[in-house]
Amino acid sequence: MSEAVILPVVYQLGIGGIGGFFVGYVVKKVVRIAIIIGVFAFSLIYLAYTGVINVNFDEVMKFAGLADPLVGLLTPFLSALPFLGSFVVGLWFGFKKG
Repeated sequence: MSEAVILPVVYQLGIGGIGGFFVGYVVKKVVRIAIIIGVFAFSLIYLAYTGVINVNFDEVMKFAGLADPLVGLLTPFLSALPFLGSFVVGLWFGFKKG
């Protein structure tokens, strides 16, 4: 095989692995924060259910609908399988290290 074929593959795998490692590390930290926010949200829902507080769920659903455009961002990731494969491996190592 020539260098013209090998170098781009090695570059994609290396960048994907390193990027995945750092993202995995950050994701582990973000998940911890998300759990805290989830417990807070669950507490608010429980307090609203018991009648201690009043929550305007229509406004909450409007705010949650703002995330719909983010679904379209998934498509470009599906076209880069070698990068994603090494990214996932790096993500796993970063998650384990964090």
